[in-house]
Amino acid sequence: MTPAVLHALVREGRAPRLLDVRTPGEFRTVHIPGSYNVPLATLREHRAELLSHLDEEVVLVCRSGARATQAEKALAEAGLPNLRVLEGGMNAWEAAGAPANRGPERWDMERQVRLVAGSMVLLTGVVGVFVPGAHLIGTAVGAGLTYAAVSNTCAMGVLLSKLPYNRGPRTDIRTVIAELRNTP
Repeated sequence: MTPAVLHALVREGRAPRLLDVRTPGEFRTVHIPGSYNVPLATLREHRAELLSHLDEEVVLVCRSGARATQAEKALAEAGLPNLRVLEGGMNAWEAAGAPANRGPERWDMERQVRLVAGSMVLLTGVVGVFVPGAHLIGTAVGAGLTYAAVSNTCAMGVLLSKLPYNRGPRTDIRTVIAELRNTP
């Protein structure tokens, strides 16, 4: 679903259920008004519990669309129909000038991955001048990033999402389900 179509539905009061699958920290930074934060790992683990609370059309949101596409696959495998992904994610939503709720500014996951991976490559390259073989760590990071691009997954992103900075308030499945029940 394009940001323009979703924005029109929101303005008309016909918004579908919006599930934001980013980390709680990313969600707190910026999210679409009325969306629910169900991090991808939580969604995968509790998709069966979520099914009975998601009977209408659902639009999945993340930063750029990759995690939302993974969430779509997980929910579709569990038997949920009427799934859509917000094309371009929050990046496209904000670029379209659509409304967003803002919280404290944080670095998004992709930027954090670039910082950590780049720092590791830089550091092992410099250390490799003095310690033979240290550059191989940078090579391993490059291989991991290549695999991440090909498989559309990111082990480093998963690890970084577990840091307190990215967790924010814990997203508890009981709380998510209670919010889904209490919304018309």
